[in-house]
Amino acid sequence: MCDICVMNSVKERMLSRRSFFKGSAAAAVGAAAAGGLTATPALAGGHSGAVDMTHTLSAEFPTYFGEPGFGAEQAFNFAESGFNLFNLTINEHTGTHIDAPLHFSADGTSVDEIPVGDLVAPLCVIDIAARAEGDADTQVTPDDLQAWIDANGDIPDGACVAMHSGWAAKTDSDAYRGFDGTAQHYPGFHIEATQMLLETGARSIAVDTLSLDHGPSADFATHYAWLPTGRFGIENIAGLDQVPASGATIIIGAPKHRGGSGGPARIFALV
Repeated sequence: MCDICVMNSVKERMLSRRSFFKGSAAAAVGAAAAGGLTATPALAGGHSGAVDMTHTLSAEFPTYFGEPGFGAEQAFNFAESGFNLFNLTINEHTGTHIDAPLHFSADGTSVDEIPVGDLVAPLCVIDIAARAEGDADTQVTPDDLQAWIDANGDIPDGACVAMHSGWAAKTDSDAYRGFDGTAQHYPGFHIEATQMLLETGARSIAVDTLSLDHGPSADFATHYAWLPTGRFGIENIAGLDQVPASGATIIIGAPKHRGGSGGPARIFALV
């Protein structure tokens, strides 16, 4: 067959396929209209928006040890090289980040091994902000969890249970770390609340402070009770004042570096 004949044959087949798909699409639209169907929302589960729950990472963001946990050195710039590129230096537990089970266990799951199904979760928000305003050392208690259950039903399987203490608004001040020269002061999960959650199907807990344990803790009881069971934690979460007590879905963009004990994460909620 001559070259021009081949080209014409291919063109005819392409036009024929295009007409077929056009007709199929039109038929599908017509069927949907006849059946009263509407376009499916891009956000699943009836969610209508997204809330950013991640603090911006910088060298100025408060850290547990009080030293900068993030650095960015520009290796290439646009003016000289036609592109920008930075070399990053990051402490795994800086900014909005994940505590993997390995963080507080000898051989626990590393951050890259956290099942992806655990990173999309029903979000349960335990609000203790009013109490924390007058007591920086307050903690989430079993009574707080029971009050949430009484109002919203059982904690769902796979849930992320988050403490909203109002601390996310303090990141630009010394009050976020609350160090008095001897101990730090901010809310966290009481060990009895942690033990109560271990009896549920929750897979993660989150705090809007520097630690899953409250600031004065010297034994990290919640870390040691929660993480070695294969569950994980989130620290320095933001945006809990913008989501409902129940009904939102949290999306946890965990880092995936091999053998990591945690790492900064991009987190948002569908509401």
